[in-house]
Order: sequence, then structure tokens, then C-alpha cells
Amino acid sequence: MNDSTVYLSTAYLAPVAYYQALARAMDAMIESHCNYLKQTYRNRCVIASANGPLTLSIPIRHPQSSQCPTKDVRISEHGNWRKLHWNAIVSAYQSSPFFEYYEADFAPFYAKRFDFLFDYNESLRELLCQLLDIHSSIRYTASYKIDFSSHELDLRAEIHPKKPDAFFHFKPYYQVFERKFGFIPNLSIIDLLFNMGPEAVLFL
Repeated sequence: MNDSTVYLSTAYLAPVAYYQALARAMDAMIESHCNYLKQTYRNRCVIASANGPLTLSIPIRHPQSSQCPTKDVRISEHGNWRKLHWNAIVSAYQSSPFFEYYEADFAPFYAKRFDFLFDYNESLRELLCQLLDIHSSIRYTASYKIDFSSHELDLRAEIHPKKPDAFFHFKPYYQVFERKFGFIPNLSIIDLLFNMGPEAVLFL
């Protein structure tokens, strides 16, 4: 994967597999022209809570057309989701080794309002790449691409909540609730970051 240009969809606090792909690729293209699809990582992430894996979903204003590009999807403020998500993250990770170290970096994302899901996701991704010391060249697609060369890897639909992670191998790391549930692979990248801190990049 190291010599490839990887194509990825935008994602909310994407899973470890997503950041493995970013860390191992020379170049990355974030898809900005695909149509929005439900039940993907575009608007959801999975964290490890005291009750097991917990899915956090960002509510969206449902497009009038099924052909709405993801970059044009707007976030809904329905249900005070920002407060609910932040409270869930704090509850899940406040006892993790590095949560206090990174808390101030993430808290503003749950206080400031973003209009577009794509902008919100990408602002979080930029922060995470900085914290994880990922320096791949990252650009955005100018159109929706169908044909790929042998040096390009299309993972836009492969990193998906309902698909096996065939391209990835997950090295176990410390998790807060591991004694209760065992190691849970491919959770949101914040699970790895809050538990392993600066060493997180070594697991990618």
C-alpha cells in the first residue's frame, strides 16, 4: 500500500483502518463528489463504552434527492447531538491514559457549529493527522472516479461498518474496558489515540 494513491470517503472520527490507509499511502484522495450513502462511516463512529461498542451518529438534514453529493450534506442540530457525543466520549475515555492530554484539542468540535458534514469531518481528520504525525499528501477529488491504475487503491466502499476488514491487520493495544469485553478491533481512531497517545502511530 505504501506506493499507492489511496482513495477514501470522508468519515466522522474514522476507524483505525482508515488511518492505517492514510499512514501507509504516499498520497491520499478524499472523495468529495460521491453521492451520500446512509449507514456508513460518513456520519458515524464506534467507540468503546462501559457497556460495549457504542455507535455515535451525526444527524443530517436529509437531501431531497438521492443524488446529493456528500460534500453538500448539511448537519442537523436535532437532538443536541454535539453535547450527547461529547458526553459519551468523556464517559468512555476520561479514565484512559491520554484523554486529558488531548481533551482540549477535541472539545471545541463539540461547541462550534459546522453547517456541512464534509467540512466537519475534514477538520477533525486534519487534527487527527497532526496528532498522529501522519504526513501523507492529501487532496480532494475533482470528480467521481471509476477507473483506477495499478498504483491506485480504491477503499471508498471497503472501509464500511458492515464489511470485513480484508485489507487490514489490527495489532492489539491497551483498551480501558478490555478486561470486560476483550480487545475490540477497528474502533474509532480516538480509541487508539486516547489509550496509546504518541505511540498510536506505531499501531498504524
